Amino acid sequence: MTEPTAGSAMPAAPHGPFRPGDRVQLTDPKGRVNTVTLQPGKLYHSHKGAIPHDEIIGSPEGSVFRSTGGTEYLAFRPLLADYALRMPRGAAVVYPKDAAQIVTMADIFPGARVVEAGAGSGALTCWLLRAVGEHGMVSSYERREDFAGIARTNVETYFGGPHPAWRLTVGSLEDALTDTDVDRVVLDMLAPWECVDAVAKALVPGGLVCAYVATTTQLSRVVETLREHGAFAEPYAFETLLRSWHVEGLAVRPDHRMVGHTGFLATARRLADGVRPPVRRRRPAKGAQTGETTEIPETPEPPAPLD
Repeated sequence: MTEPTAGSAMPAAPHGPFRPGDRVQLTDPKGRVNTVTLQPGKLYHSHKGAIPHDEIIGSPEGSVFRSTGGTEYLAFRPLLADYALRMPRGAAVVYPKDAAQIVTMADIFPGARVVEAGAGSGALTCWLLRAVGEHGMVSSYERREDFAGIARTNVETYFGGPHPAWRLTVGSLEDALTDTDVDRVVLDMLAPWECVDAVAKALVPGGLVCAYVATTTQLSRVVETLREHGAFAEPYAFETLLRSWHVEGLAVRPDHRMVGHTGFLATARRLADGVRPPVRRRRPAKGAQTGETTEIPETPEPPAPLD
């Protein structure tokens, strides 16, 4: 079942004073966050008192409001990272640190034609749609109809309605994919190696596939499948760790908690039809039994950081 949303008007980016219907994050002095949807005549209630929604409506972002109990709350619209971590979930959401790496390392650009499988809870879909813009296209495939429904609700809630660059299909990628001349494919699924043939047929030469998996066994299998397929250049596999810091006066140290392992990423470029990559050469490790130079695939170096 395919349900395109083309022709819908995408809402403008939120800006200006708070309006009825806006989602607002109210943060107390201890950093605890509560999200409310503004409605005229309503009250935000907590054990620290109430704040009238009418007092917030019309005020600029970054304003401070005092509850009837005397507690001050700082008000901002949620960022997409905030929304993704607090959205209703079917499948687990892609963490913002991984979504940022996918958008960057998969080189998602304005106007890109992107295939996503699966849609999950819609968190990554929101990041992809913001990256491709109104003139791109994100085609999401989700096997489970209940997950597809949750993803649709979350995406349309965030954007304020159907997004003109999004098409959601309920079905497996390998069976339902009809897209051709695709620029990028993002695989967030249990067994991405099952889709490599379909991905190779859909991608343009120079296009890129990015797989997001949770375990080392999944990572190994998808990388080896991409290597053996013959239509892709040498894959690059990596993960990212995020550690925040406590900074207060002279007390500057890493926080006790960090967002450690959430998933692995593997990317690979599509070769031109009929082309095989040159074999990468490297010297054997010290202690090897032969002095001959071996011809085995070598993991490419990550991009050099910008000065």
